[in-house]
Amino acid sequence: MDTPRVGIPDRLARDMTMAEQHEYLRGKFTRRGLLRASAVTAGAVAGTGLLGAGAPAAYAGGGGTARPLSPTLITTPATARVDGSLVAPFGRHLAFGADPRTQMRISWQVPFAVKRPFLRVGLKPWDLSRRIPAEVRTLHTPPLSKKLPAVDQVYLHAALDGLAPGQTYYYGVGHDGFDPADTRHFATVGTFSTAPERAERFVFTAFGDQGVSYHALANDQLILGQNPVFHLHAGDICYADDSGSGQTTDVYDARTWDQFLAQTETVASRVPWMVTTGNHDMEAWYSPNGYGGQSARWTLPDNGFDARNSPGVYSFVYGNVGVVALDANDVSYEITANTGYSGGRQTRWLDRRLRELRERRDVDFIVVFFHHCAFSTTNGHASDGGVRDLWVPLFEKHRVDLVINGHNHVYERTDAIKHGKVAKRVPIGESVDSSRDGIVYVTAGGAGKSLYDFPVPDSYEGHVKDVDGVASYHWAKGRVKAKETVEWSRVRFTGYSFLAVESEPGRRPRLTVTALAESGARVDHFVITRPGQDTEDDPGQ
Repeated sequence: MDTPRVGIPDRLARDMTMAEQHEYLRGKFTRRGLLRASAVTAGAVAGTGLLGAGAPAAYAGGGGTARPLSPTLITTPATARVDGSLVAPFGRHLAFGADPRTQMRISWQVPFAVKRPFLRVGLKPWDLSRRIPAEVRTLHTPPLSKKLPAVDQVYLHAALDGLAPGQTYYYGVGHDGFDPADTRHFATVGTFSTAPERAERFVFTAFGDQGVSYHALANDQLILGQNPVFHLHAGDICYADDSGSGQTTDVYDARTWDQFLAQTETVASRVPWMVTTGNHDMEAWYSPNGYGGQSARWTLPDNGFDARNSPGVYSFVYGNVGVVALDANDVSYEITANTGYSGGRQTRWLDRRLRELRERRDVDFIVVFFHHCAFSTTNGHASDGGVRDLWVPLFEKHRVDLVINGHNHVYERTDAIKHGKVAKRVPIGESVDSSRDGIVYVTAGGAGKSLYDFPVPDSYEGHVKDVDGVASYHWAKGRVKAKETVEWSRVRFTGYSFLAVESEPGRRPRLTVTALAESGARVDHFVITRPGQDTEDDPGQ
């Protein structure tokens, strides 16, 4: 049976191959302007900031060879109004307030300004009776090059306080014309849980340097399988600023954030996504300090030294673990756009906060996370001497238990370190008493961006290749690479990965730290122990 040849005269079709028929039809329909109509439609429905830089070009006719026609991005001012029933929220992401037992912050995005945005919340998915007006934060990015349009982005936020500890809530986000309580939008209802009143066993996950990629998406889905109560993102979040130097000359495309938040929503809409600031997150077009974009997109705990100017600096306590987020751009010797911007206030705040956490009887472990590495040996960035000089002494002074970094796009883990040297070797599967043996530093920068390499072979679970020393360097003042040979590099894995950390309270509390590859294979694990607090009741017994 002959295949119909729509639009091709029989006298031609008999002598044409399939490839020639395809070329004939493409040229014919292009000249008729069919694809021009497609281009107009694409331009009409493209929301503000939603048309990715990699969108395929349409073609317009006009005789002769078809010429490319890029669809026009529709940049609607934040004051414009469209039919709310045509606008769907996206990019939902959660964050704790300063008290995870009673506070949750919910953020999302819309492609256009909408009327009366709101959050609905309740104890049952079919009873979202509490309605809370949302705060609107608009972000305008001018055309930073001839290839990029101006972009207006609209972010919405709602703060929930006075929640019950250990409670699961259901929520939905909407606006006039789009109500999550409407059965038509029931599938958009999400859920979250507050921290329990008393310490219980729990898991959290962590990584840095994610970006937008298939590897980033794979890590997100694997994280869900760990059932974490929160996730730590150690900076370099989406790479809208692809240069990472914190300068106005950086290559920057604000629309990458739309892609990132849509990619991450499957996890971040149910797991609080606690971020801090990397060098690629210094977006120099937004004040103050290039952090205006972060302030527009995220609502994080405001208990740092300066929440307005440093949104990525804060702390919270979940169960028996105190978590401290820092902005290492302030102390970096390598990337100096924001070096010293706090005038030492962040470091003084860190000293106070670590002391306060260590004095709390309900806190067994202190975990600190930030971007630039205190101890790493990659050929990419290695170690930052500014972090070593200003913060490592405070970590040791207050007996921090675990430090998590990104920046280097690999997994690397140290032995227990004191005063820059190995205080105790910690092979894979071994335990370390952080109150006595020193601090273990983990680089977990394999979240999704292109990988770095090491100057020596990888060494990880099932593939142990111990070496006596690694020839590396650290960044010294003046952006000088100071060579060093180190003995503390215990585990090295060149692959996409993330951390899963299980906390077990009790008379002998412990943190079990596991590194998982993108495939789900375990590449490292070790245990951090600490003498427990003397309490009348022991939840671990």
